[in-house]
Amino acid sequence: MLTKLLIKLFVKNRSHQLQTDNRLAYGTLSGYVGVTINIFLFLLKLIIGLISGSIAITADAINNLSDAGAGMVTLLGFKVAVKPPDREHPFGHGRAEYIAGLIVAVIIIAVGLDFMKESVMRIFNPLPIDANNLILAIYAGTLLIKLWLFYFYRTIDKEIESKIIRAAAFDSLSDIGATFVILLAIFSTQYTTFPIDGCAGTVVATLVIIGGIGILRDIISPLLGECPDDIIIDELKERILSCPGVYGVHDIIIHNYGPNQHYVTAHVEVDFNEGLISAHNTMKNAESEVAKNMPVRLLLHCDPRNIEENPLK
Repeated sequence: MLTKLLIKLFVKNRSHQLQTDNRLAYGTLSGYVGVTINIFLFLLKLIIGLISGSIAITADAINNLSDAGAGMVTLLGFKVAVKPPDREHPFGHGRAEYIAGLIVAVIIIAVGLDFMKESVMRIFNPLPIDANNLILAIYAGTLLIKLWLFYFYRTIDKEIESKIIRAAAFDSLSDIGATFVILLAIFSTQYTTFPIDGCAGTVVATLVIIGGIGILRDIISPLLGECPDDIIIDELKERILSCPGVYGVHDIIIHNYGPNQHYVTAHVEVDFNEGLISAHNTMKNAESEVAKNMPVRLLLHCDPRNIEENPLK
């Protein structure tokens, strides 16, 4: 309900996912929501952690602070990504979104490593924890907030298919698991002297580091250059071949310069009996047709073919 209301208020023309302005609106909304909620959770958990003396809860609070920082990086990434091409960046700034995701992943891993150090120290030097039922109930309530944030990110990701938003959704899901583990650990300290708090903090840190590495792997792949999606290739072939005067297409090369920003070169077979002007018009029409229906900037190379001898596409 709240997610739909926020999208309705802040995102216009919601049926046109591929529009640049629309993508920026979704990204900006997700960034502001993530920053606001995670700062609130940071302050709430920090207070709970200081009152109870729990290193695990305090570490969880710092994790939310890093999530707020990641939200700010998300905002910056989306705003830079929609900048038009210029002399220094003739193919646009779309990969800035991937770079923002890379920074988010590094932040997550760094925070996880710091958690790990503090938690291991608490295992060997345990401190008493004072957490009454009210504190535990308030801390448990943060699970519902993170659960909604996970759903919010997933909804946004379904609309714009963003790796950085998907990373934020995964991070929220790992936060839910971490908070649940900490909640059980703090509750158990009432019945044992075993350093459960430090152990729980170590588990949380491990989950955070693993999640950060997974995000890092997903972000690095498009930056290095990955194999294009078969769905895009098949649709591209189908649209080019459906254009009048095109009798074949091959040697398709796709370069990704950001989400929904593909630069493509391909060879098309045209009837050499029609002449150069006809071939030029055929390729121009095909490029325009693809540009109208796909997030692709297409450049075609002419391959002459004797259609009378080999008329089949």
